[in-house]
Amino acid sequence: MALRLGDVVPNFKAQTSQGEIDFFEWLGDSWGILFSHPADFTPVCTTELGYMSKLKPEFDKRNVKILALSVDPLSSHTTWIEDIEETQLTKVNYPLISDENRHVAELYDMIHPGAAEKTTVRSVFIIAPDKKLKLSLTYPPSTGRNFDEILRVVDSLQLTAYNSVATPVNWKHGEDVIILPSVSDADAEKKFPKGIRKIKPYLRYTPQPNL
Repeated sequence: MALRLGDVVPNFKAQTSQGEIDFFEWLGDSWGILFSHPADFTPVCTTELGYMSKLKPEFDKRNVKILALSVDPLSSHTTWIEDIEETQLTKVNYPLISDENRHVAELYDMIHPGAAEKTTVRSVFIIAPDKKLKLSLTYPPSTGRNFDEILRVVDSLQLTAYNSVATPVNWKHGEDVIILPSVSDADAEKKFPKGIRKIKPYLRYTPQPNL
């Protein structure tokens, strides 16, 4: 059965390009992003792995660890990483799981229905420090993922996890947020001293509270 938002994700042990890991131990108290690839030496994924390497410092600032997966063997990963670093002008600075037996792919329901036996879909999972699934996305093989959007989602998830707010359409870090309807006007005035902009009884904005 597919993972649902709020589920505790499955733990696993795996061989990676940076050694063996126990997923929960490796994650520790950090947030995590697990993202899968259909196979090594695929052109779209080559660009994605390279871009995530460049974006890793931003995830580091947010206490987010990155972990990629492909069902090819470690020896293949090693050669592919060399190609990624050559073509994308960056160092692959996070682990890439070798999931030859499809153990992790099956745990996380990554096997592409109706496709080749070993083909994984191109999924993204954002996992909180409590090991619960906070977001999942699945892309077709032909469409490159937008990891700037994943970073934006992390900002929203971390903000809304610790404050009584939600983020409006196209929200970016630093912009006003929406006060949850469950918070009364009286409580909102205490919780949000930066001020409240009331459009409707159910639509109230306040400056981002964690800045």
